Amino acid sequence: MRPVRLMKVFVTRRIPTEGSAALARAADCEVEQWDSDEPIPSKDLERGVAGAHGLLCLLSDRIDKKLLDAAGANLKVISTMSVGVDHLALDEIKKRGIRVGYTPDVLTDATAELAVSLLLTTCRRLPEAIEEVKNGGWTSWKPLWMCGYGLTQSTVGIIGLGRIGQAIARCLKPFGVQRLLYTGRQPRPQEAEEFQAEFVSTQQLAAESDFIVVACSLTPATRGLCNKDFFQQMKKTAVFVNISRGEVVDQDDLYQALASGQIAAAGLDVTTPEPLPTNHPLLTLKNCVILPHIGSATHRTRNTMSLLAANNLLAGLRGEPMPSELKL
Repeated sequence: MRPVRLMKVFVTRRIPTEGSAALARAADCEVEQWDSDEPIPSKDLERGVAGAHGLLCLLSDRIDKKLLDAAGANLKVISTMSVGVDHLALDEIKKRGIRVGYTPDVLTDATAELAVSLLLTTCRRLPEAIEEVKNGGWTSWKPLWMCGYGLTQSTVGIIGLGRIGQAIARCLKPFGVQRLLYTGRQPRPQEAEEFQAEFVSTQQLAAESDFIVVACSLTPATRGLCNKDFFQQMKKTAVFVNISRGEVVDQDDLYQALASGQIAAAGLDVTTPEPLPTNHPLLTLKNCVILPHIGSATHRTRNTMSLLAANNLLAGLRGEPMPSELKL
């Protein structure tokens, strides 16, 4: 009896236990993994993916033509443990007939929670307040000290009313937000009805919002969308939050807007590059809160993402419908 030929799977990082266990149980696969929490160097990735039938990657892995060439003709499935796919050369992948799995929906609530947490942290100046406690700046209760901005009776603008944008709007409702604006490629009246959200131009959203949350996908149309012109239209008391992709924002323009007092504050969970160099000018500003891209970082969400990514990969290799396949 001829031995069954195993399909080679390459995993670009350590992943949570539920996903790795699902791959380990796959008797028809031979799994190789970059056994580190740190990104795999490009040369090691090219060596690891050579001859692979399936690739499980993260959003920090650049899957371009060069890597696809290194993988060779065996590669049939790419499964990314992310909802964003801007790290994948989709045109090249489609040309080669490779199927793609991704992980939408499962990280929506965790990312929305983080967006609201970051918004509150930024607008109520929590990092500054904590530092004052530690450095002795807290001398007494003072009527004008450490005042920030509250959500009650405010206008919130959301750029991108997709799954995550809607979840953010849902989380914000109990805070007494008076008016919700949104912008995007087109109006979404059915989705907006739940929040009585108004579809407006990007310019109107910038001008009228007290708080702006960026939750759109990175596309050619959104790359650099939040630039000098955008920030100049914002209120001087407005707070800006980005939880989408760093490249949606021109960070030099954002720095100038914050340093000059053009806008009140900013909170970022995403930057360009990632990680942000420790000497970056934005890190010198008290009115800028920066997190290390932790939108989906809950134990439950990351386990669920890893399991979905593993199941997408295995289904694709076996010629079965994927739980979440990106239609190319």
